[in-house]
Amino acid sequence: MRKTLTTLTAAAFAIGLALPASAQDDMGLDTVVATVGDTDITLGHMLSVRATLPDQYQQLGDEVLWTGILDQIIQQEVLAQDDAAEETARVTLSLDNERRSLLAAEVVKTIADGAVSDEAVQAAYDEQYVDAEMGQEFNASHILVETEEEAQEIITELDGGADFAEVAREKSTGPSGPNGGELGWFGAGMMVEPFQAAVDEMEVGEVSEPVQTQFGWHVIKLNETRVQEAPALDEVRGEIEMKLQQTAVQNYIDEKMSSADITRKDASEVDPTALSNMQLLEE
Repeated sequence: MRKTLTTLTAAAFAIGLALPASAQDDMGLDTVVATVGDTDITLGHMLSVRATLPDQYQQLGDEVLWTGILDQIIQQEVLAQDDAAEETARVTLSLDNERRSLLAAEVVKTIADGAVSDEAVQAAYDEQYVDAEMGQEFNASHILVETEEEAQEIITELDGGADFAEVAREKSTGPSGPNGGELGWFGAGMMVEPFQAAVDEMEVGEVSEPVQTQFGWHVIKLNETRVQEAPALDEVRGEIEMKLQQTAVQNYIDEKMSSADITRKDASEVDPTALSNMQLLEE
């Protein structure tokens, strides 16, 4: 009777029929959805499989996933009960590793989840942005040419009253040339070092001496500076939360590692080439 009811339930999902809300509420991890011999397959088994599916499969509808996942588990259970199925060393060791990995992942998730709160995020934001020196941003234009002599000639032309933007449009080989050499706003470290070093020493409105980088020779004009503004909290919340979680997890691991009773063989005491002897798994 149970097998018959199970088959009807699976069929209802497979053809897209929704179970009544009351029936869905009654379904828990131990709800039996199929039986192979004396072995029950539960909703919990199915949920565990779904949790590991790649993102592209997670987007499929529940009805499609129900059929596919249940078919997969039933087929695996049928084969697992076959006389040819043998719990080899490979299987036993793989199960050990999988259990270890899953338990470790649960600890990591618990620590990571506990590290994020509105208070912790706000405190990290204040420390990183509100209370910190945000530094300066620069708005500059440049004219890029191939030789120092060309750059010096351009400086002489500018000293004689030529318009910087017009000269850039006419002579700059850089991609900003058609735009009058304008580079827009940039913060410290966003430009190559010789260029940034020159800008750091300039006054607003000043034109630099020739500056060489791997791109060629630059004549730079500093148009404007401003104090860099802190981003809104919502813009960096994800980044802050990730950093809080990574820090909390790493600190927890370091603490546990330092207090754990661990013995390990030094590489000099073993033959590392044994790691290539995959035949051992077949013995």
